[in-house]
Order: sequence, then structure tokens, then C-alpha cells
Amino acid sequence: MTLVLGIETSCDETAAGVVAPDGSVLSNVVASQVEVHARYGGIVPEVASRQHVLQAGPVIKQAVAAAGLTWPDIGAVAVTNGPGLAGSLIAGVNAAKGLAAALGVPLVGVNHLEGHMYAAWARSGPGWLSPEGRHGFPIMCLVVSGGHTELVLMRGHGDFAVVGQTRDDAAGEAFDKAARVLGLGYPGGPAIQRAAEGAGALERFPRAWLGESSDFSFSGLKSALVRRARELGIYPAPAGGPPTGLVRSLARAFQEAVVDVLVSKTVQAAGEHGSRGIVIAGGVAANASLRQRMAAESPVPVTVPHTSLCTDNGAMVAVCGSHRYRAGVRSAMDLDVVPGLRAGSETWASMPVQTGG
Repeated sequence: MTLVLGIETSCDETAAGVVAPDGSVLSNVVASQVEVHARYGGIVPEVASRQHVLQAGPVIKQAVAAAGLTWPDIGAVAVTNGPGLAGSLIAGVNAAKGLAAALGVPLVGVNHLEGHMYAAWARSGPGWLSPEGRHGFPIMCLVVSGGHTELVLMRGHGDFAVVGQTRDDAAGEAFDKAARVLGLGYPGGPAIQRAAEGAGALERFPRAWLGESSDFSFSGLKSALVRRARELGIYPAPAGGPPTGLVRSLARAFQEAVVDVLVSKTVQAAGEHGSRGIVIAGGVAANASLRQRMAAESPVPVTVPHTSLCTDNGAMVAVCGSHRYRAGVRSAMDLDVVPGLRAGSETWASMPVQTGG
């Protein structure tokens, strides 16, 4: 029975988690940098990488201790090596290499986007079934976060194909920009959701459907929000104070436009590719409106990870790493970071395989 430690440092969370072979999460420790970057209204890459160097060691030690384990119990070390910020990725990969070498255990590189998808394979209690156990493959995965908005067809473990992607802003990035326009703070997704709750439906923004394409576009929506906020005299937004009724209405309209497109295109793509289920993954998957709309409108079962596993975390990397490990995938000590790594860029069957161990 191999216990896998997962390390995640692709952006601004320093995270580590341990999972058992059955997908049970034994620990999941996240050191957030939100307060560090909030003053800038977004991520500062150099600051993020420095924070990872400071926090990686303590976070990893805490994850092992929280799992009730000691170092010899760890059977493999999984780490995100892309996509993400180069400096941040380097901090995590170097920590993982050193730890794997010191423990004499295999190193397993993990694609960050696959990690998000595999959060849905984290065991969540009695009666739990994995997504393929519930409905089988293929599965349409909506990976939606601050840096990514992609539709990935999962034909089996380690077999992925991108069928849709954003042509400009990612959905989470659009939420961040909208929150700045409306003076709601950072991070934008939760701020927009809070402001939208109970708001009046006084506004409506356009949707970029892009014909029959499964791609996404949110830059036009952002521009429409800026224009309308200027017309209403609330942009640039005044600092401080609770959101006004107008701000709340704009937040609700913006959120509805994003969710409408995400749900409609995901359901459409799932039907076109004969998907037997849908998985929503990534930080924006924590959005309550997105979860509710997808569940209500999808004709096939929808799986969404627990909200604690939607944003970047080590447990999702460990779950994905555990599946890769069992498939025989191993990484050499010259594992490099790939900031522009894509989902579906390679199948696990084409990756380095080591028998035994």
C-alpha cells in the first residue's frame, strides 16, 4: 500500500497533502498568499516564488504530521511541474526532488490541470463512488480557474483531449477583473458571489457564444461591465464601504453571464462527445451558482469536488500522482518545470514507466 505525498506550488498557494491508495485524503495543508497579494490586486510572480521557498518545508512537514505519519511511511512524492508560474513551480519541484531523494522513493510529476480533475477522485465518505464508478467513461471535465478555462474529454485514466478552451481571459481571471472594477476586492470569484447573493436582477450582460464552437471568451463581457459601470457612475469604484445596490446588481448580472456560458457549453460538449458524466474542477468550481446550474441542467450525472479541493491544494496532486504511480509513471531527477503545459499534451502510456518499486 503506497501512501503518496503531493506538493503544489503552481501559483500562490503552498500546499501539501497525503492520500491513501483508495483516494482517502489523510491530510491537506494549504498556506495561502491571498493577504500578501491582495494589496496588489493580483499575483506578483516574484513575491509568490519567494513565499514558496519560505513555506514549502513547514507545509510539507505539517502535512505528514497531520496524516499521523512519519517520513518512512511515504511511498512516493508527487509534484506539480506545470502549468503555472515558472518560479513558483521551480520551488515545489526542487523541494519534491530533494525529499524523494532523501527518502529513496519515486518522484512523480503531475500536470496541474489533471490534478484539478482528479480532485473528483478523492474519497468522500461511506458509499462513495469514483466518477467512473458512478457512470463510466468518457467524462467531460470543465477545468475552470483563475488561469484556465478548458473543456477536457477524459476517455480513461491518463487519456485526455482538449475540446474547448478560452480564447482570451479565463473565467476566474474575468471574476478578478470584474471585482476590481466594482471595488469588491481580491480574490474576485468569492467577492462577486457574495455581492451577487440576494441582489436584484436589474442588469443583463451579453454572452459570447462563438457559434457552434466549444471555446470560451470573457473579454467582451469584461468590457461590457466597465462600460456599464462608467455609465452608472460607479467606475472607478470608491474605496471602502459595503457594495451598493447597483454594484450588487452588476455583480449578479456578471456572474449569471459567466455561469450561463460555462454550463451551456459544457452540457453541449458532453452531448456531442457522448459523455456519461461531467466533472467540474478548479477554483471557480467552488461557485455555488455554477454548481447548482450544472446539476440542474445536465442530463448526465455531475461530480464536483468538495469546495476545499477546488482551489489549488496538495491532496489533488497526491490523488492524481497516486493514479499515475499505479499506472507505472515515474519521473527522473531531471524533471523540469513546464509553465505552458497543456492538459492532454501526452497520455500516461507515453510517459516514463518503471516496473516494480
